Amino acid sequence: MSSICRSPAWERMAPRPPRGLVPALVWGLSLFCSLPGPVWLQPSPPPQSSPPTEPHPCHTCRGLVDSFNKGLERTNRDNFGGGNTAWEEEKLSKYKDSETRLVEVLENVCSKSDFECHRLLELSEELVESWWFHKQQEAPDLFQWLCSDSLKLCCPSGTFGPSCLPCPGGTEKPCGGYGHCEGEGTRGGSGHCDCQAGYGGEACGQCSLGYFEVERNASHLVCSACFGPCARCSGPEESNCLQCKRGWALHHLKCVDIDECGTERANCGADQFCVNTEGSYECRDCAKACLGCMGAGPGRCKKCSPGYQQVGSKCLDVDECETEVCPGENEQCENTEGSYRCVCAEGYKQIEGICVKEQIPESAGFFSEMTEDELVVLQQMFFGVIICALATLAAKGDLVFTAIFIGAVAAMTGYWLSERSDRVLEGFIKGR
Repeated sequence: MSSICRSPAWERMAPRPPRGLVPALVWGLSLFCSLPGPVWLQPSPPPQSSPPTEPHPCHTCRGLVDSFNKGLERTNRDNFGGGNTAWEEEKLSKYKDSETRLVEVLENVCSKSDFECHRLLELSEELVESWWFHKQQEAPDLFQWLCSDSLKLCCPSGTFGPSCLPCPGGTEKPCGGYGHCEGEGTRGGSGHCDCQAGYGGEACGQCSLGYFEVERNASHLVCSACFGPCARCSGPEESNCLQCKRGWALHHLKCVDIDECGTERANCGADQFCVNTEGSYECRDCAKACLGCMGAGPGRCKKCSPGYQQVGSKCLDVDECETEVCPGENEQCENTEGSYRCVCAEGYKQIEGICVKEQIPESAGFFSEMTEDELVVLQQMFFGVIICALATLAAKGDLVFTAIFIGAVAAMTGYWLSERSDRVLEGFIKGR
């Protein structure tokens, strides 16, 4: 038989539950007790987290070089400085630039879990060896020689992109010192300046909207926030506004809130009303009783919705159940907000659109569905538990419980023998 069509070995070997309620309960209890530990206490698997963002190759290369330099410091500390300077100069001078030392450093340059570092080291191992044996003197900066000049993964500070172009504001002070040049130091990025709060412009050399210049010179700019609703200002006070933010109007160098609800600027739906807020407005839903409204609540309706009627200045619910609206037999009316519904009276239920009297089923006993054999097994299990408990107490030397235990065993034996003898006698008679 093909292995594809056969059931797995564990499925063929797994015990199957017996038929019947009582045997199934006993089987389940024995299987539960055979488990190595409580299933509900076993730890659930940890939630799967999203994969981490892959670092830029330049950052990986910089980390590799930093780890390499730390390895050089460690091997220098471990193998020199023993106190005998003459012996060190004679015996250990070659270790400084030896292959042995290079191998020791490279063995620990990447952590076991840093896949990107291991991949980069594998690609650049020959270059590192070339620098170690031939280029150290002319190119002492390993990062510059490996990451920028050889692998072309990085750019000098203050530059970005494939051609290492200068960031806005210059290489000495990218983005004027008030922002971050995107992709700075790498062969990627757009070079766009992500300015700090309060600063703007191509190279973060201006104060952004809502800020004003406190101080400026050839190399220094200080921006501070305007008063709340001011978009442009000459100072921090309320009366220093030169231009207002949206939703505000300039009046005598102060920004005053515009009430959009009192003008045609608000744009709310037919079943909504306008609420003015500072610098803006909100549209809120009318009450259910209203068809159009001028404010909140049933007292601000323009017109009442169906199912409601005008009572004084408010639209109130009409109680349709005051009239005969449910003609069906055994039906009764239930008033709802703005409408009503017809439901069956208590003790009736709806079947095919007609309310019929409910038939209350007789309650069945707990053992009503059990067979006679299953009841006998339950009785035997119950008496078995009682006898085990008595045996435990009798084993402790209690004479009263010992006597009860012996009596119970004798009773069970007599019961069993009587049942057995009745069956034997019945079989004998039928056989004759």
